[in-house]
Amino acid sequence: MNLRYVTSLLIGLLFYIHSPALLRAQTSLSTKTIPDVATQRLQQELERIAKLAKGKVGVCALHLESGKQISLNSQERFAMASTVKVAIATELFTKIEKGQLSLMTMTDLKPSDLHPGSGTLDVLFAKPGVQLSVQNLLELMMVISDNSATDILLRLAGGPEAVQNRLKTLGIQGMSVDRSIIQLLADLEGVTLPPADQWTLGFYANLEKGTTPESRKAAEVKFKDDFRDTSTPEAMVNLLTQIFRGKALQPASRDTLLAVMQRCRGGLNRLKGYLPPETLIAHKTGSLDGNATDDVGIITLPGDAGHIAIAVFVGPSPQPLAEREATIAHLARTIYDYFLFQPPATSLSR
Repeated sequence: MNLRYVTSLLIGLLFYIHSPALLRAQTSLSTKTIPDVATQRLQQELERIAKLAKGKVGVCALHLESGKQISLNSQERFAMASTVKVAIATELFTKIEKGQLSLMTMTDLKPSDLHPGSGTLDVLFAKPGVQLSVQNLLELMMVISDNSATDILLRLAGGPEAVQNRLKTLGIQGMSVDRSIIQLLADLEGVTLPPADQWTLGFYANLEKGTTPESRKAAEVKFKDDFRDTSTPEAMVNLLTQIFRGKALQPASRDTLLAVMQRCRGGLNRLKGYLPPETLIAHKTGSLDGNATDDVGIITLPGDAGHIAIAVFVGPSPQPLAEREATIAHLARTIYDYFLFQPPATSLSR
């Protein structure tokens, strides 16, 4: 074959392959025929892992730098349990920013302030005249999830209505803050609380003794259908996102709150469970026996991979605590790996 002809043919072929029109056609064909395999597999894996809990599971995770969101049952309602303390802290810092409170504001510990889930403060309540600062109470609320500290701070923040109004101002829909922690627990356990001026040291334990297995069971059934003090995973991630981006709080307040949340002692087997050691995570757990097993927070990815605002709620489940926590841990690691290795581009939700 003539060498000049072969050369001419090869040049023409190369020009054809690299022509803009053909490249556009190839790109269009690729987009239409090749599915986003990673996204499909992620969704399938989230659904597979969620089944391990043998109950409803809600997940929402937002890559804060790219805006890419992944979710499962993200608009379903779940009991917040102690994750509500993130919302309480937000309103508390708002009042501090307005000069209505200070982290150094001191408050008396009264016998009536000793509430269930506050073993750490038992000895202090027995000593008249003891005071704690707002900063001390904040540490107790967020780090060890002390319920007495929480209800004191909720009162200082203006009560559930003030917290709910703050969420409304931030445009957060799907989260409802309605009761103190002691009232929530009383409703769950079938305990009827007397007027607050009748609360004395150890009064709640005595009230618990007056309940029966039947009354507690009836209260628990009723509690499962109660939308009070519930949130969608999406609403919680919205709040976390606004905190991180400095919209819900000023940067100084944000930094203080996230630093406290990084010291959260609970949930070592939840969001943190299967993440690499030393992964930085600012989070808050929540538990109501088998009715709620939650963990929400902000995960820092290594290098320059960004941050993830994440909420995982496990609703009523017959599974042992270890299985429910493992479900959260598996979901968190799957999402962590996805955002670490997949370049965020689009939104995935269900």
